[in-house]
Amino acid sequence: MTNPLFQPFAFKGLHLPNRIVMAPMTRSFSPGGIPGDDVAAYYRRRAEGGVGLIVTEGTGVERTGSTNDPNVPHFFGDALPGWGKVVTETHAGHGLIAPQLWHVGAAINHANPAPPEQESPSGLFKPGKPFGKAMADSDVADAIAAFARAAAEAKRLGFDAVELHGAHGYLIDQFFWEGTNARADSFGGPTIADRGRFAAEILKAVRAAVGPDFPVIIRISQWKQQDFAYRIATTPDEMTAWLQPLVDAGADILHCSQRRFWEPEFPELDGDAGLNFAGWAKKLTGVPTITVGSVGLSGEFIAGFGGEKSEPASIDNLLERLERKEFDLVGVGRALIVDPDWALKVRDGRMAELKEFDRSALATLV
Repeated sequence: MTNPLFQPFAFKGLHLPNRIVMAPMTRSFSPGGIPGDDVAAYYRRRAEGGVGLIVTEGTGVERTGSTNDPNVPHFFGDALPGWGKVVTETHAGHGLIAPQLWHVGAAINHANPAPPEQESPSGLFKPGKPFGKAMADSDVADAIAAFARAAAEAKRLGFDAVELHGAHGYLIDQFFWEGTNARADSFGGPTIADRGRFAAEILKAVRAAVGPDFPVIIRISQWKQQDFAYRIATTPDEMTAWLQPLVDAGADILHCSQRRFWEPEFPELDGDAGLNFAGWAKKLTGVPTITVGSVGLSGEFIAGFGGEKSEPASIDNLLERLERKEFDLVGVGRALIVDPDWALKVRDGRMAELKEFDRSALATLV
């Protein structure tokens, strides 16, 4: 197989048959936070369909306000046996799997009329918009401990890696962003190194909980759901100041979320066909990276979830970038919601069989 998407990847304890990662996507099919047999079957089908590594939907850690949707799964207590079955089924389908550990922070869910009390670094949903409560020192410490407990449970249950959700304007990302982190203590400050301490402390705690050889991934993004155009790092030096402390604290792989993977991160430096976010993250830190953002589809995912239909699209540009080792792994999202066999079809050149994405697909677990 000469297609770079189907070359093996080995790093730490991960031995993947190909470079395809199922991106984490909230599905809200776990009533009361408990994943059932349908969730386990959903992930098994993607394993059988040839995905190299599955990253689950975001799962709430054991902290009030970690989720704002009663049908989003937890990753503690009564939810853990269900996750054990997910691992069993995924492995039976010859797949590997990592849970994504999540705290939504002060993210507003307009579809939930009675959300739990929500918290954030400074009680802000976005600059100038108060929502929820500001976290006390004890809240910060408890949240860090909750991520570490969840990571330890992931290893105990037999997951193959763990991912932290540090992107898209949720809690960890709210600490990164000066617009939502106005703290005057050691978890705030004028620089990204100051504001990144929360994420670094979580990574250190997770690393201590899982040991040195268990792969730890963190998902990061420049953009926020509150501000699509926002950028934490506007120069490579700023990106290094943001990402290197995360690597030093224990992150093995950086999952670099973009809305469109083909967009250059710093076109003023390397042109309109320059390195994307994952490319620059790898260049600056030296660790493996995952790219993601509208892979295999014509439209980007915010519009897709909003109702815009997306058609199958060429992945030639993606393959060229992967061939020259711009990044190491490729996150595929909506294409895998509608088609568990997407990877097999791409591998076998059955491009005419690929399916379009329509928001109606979110109504069922296929």
